[in-house]
Amino acid sequence: MRPLSLLLALVLAACASEPADVPTDAPAEVPAEATASAPTPGATAPAFTLDDTDGTSHSLADYRGQTVVLEWLNYDCPYVGNHYGGDNMQALQAQAEADGVVWLAIVSSAPGEQGYWEGDEMNAETEERGGRQAAVLLDPTGEVGRAYDAQTTPHMFVIDEAGTLVYNGAVDDRPTSDLADLEGATSYVVPAIAAAREGRPADPATTQPYGCSVKYADGA
Repeated sequence: MRPLSLLLALVLAACASEPADVPTDAPAEVPAEATASAPTPGATAPAFTLDDTDGTSHSLADYRGQTVVLEWLNYDCPYVGNHYGGDNMQALQAQAEADGVVWLAIVSSAPGEQGYWEGDEMNAETEERGGRQAAVLLDPTGEVGRAYDAQTTPHMFVIDEAGTLVYNGAVDDRPTSDLADLEGATSYVVPAIAAAREGRPADPATTQPYGCSVKYADGA
């Protein structure tokens, strides 16, 4: 019996050492040390200049005096697809536009990676999904994404009129790609926008972002 017991113990040990498979659309876990360099609410938001899908240049400084929302975008991510499929993101964008808030989507996917398209193709994807962003900005080198420590798609940032970061985190409190879970979700972006427009701190000012990992270029 001892050889059998020994064999069973070895098999169990081997199984325990093998990593479990993780679905490709599982939420990207962001370890605490990875967010150490993330912009902190209350600090000045990192400056940037990026071209949009039509080749027009946009600088964060262009929007000084306006509340700005940054949305990290990857249309192929099922979590992003959930928010667009349920018209949740478009509704947030439309309300922001009506309130005079500038909503910029940023694509930090590298060429050849999931979520990357050239300008015309990205415009077609946005039109198909009914996106209401003021612009979709292309960040193929990942420089701006890294400056903001954008971890997931979506990952949301809210910046006030003075250029101060007010919010950094998730869209809402439902880290799922299930369409049914949109109903009853608590938005973090809506109160953060209200706080930015009213010149007060957001509560919460930071939350754990969820979604697919940003598909940065190797070494970015």
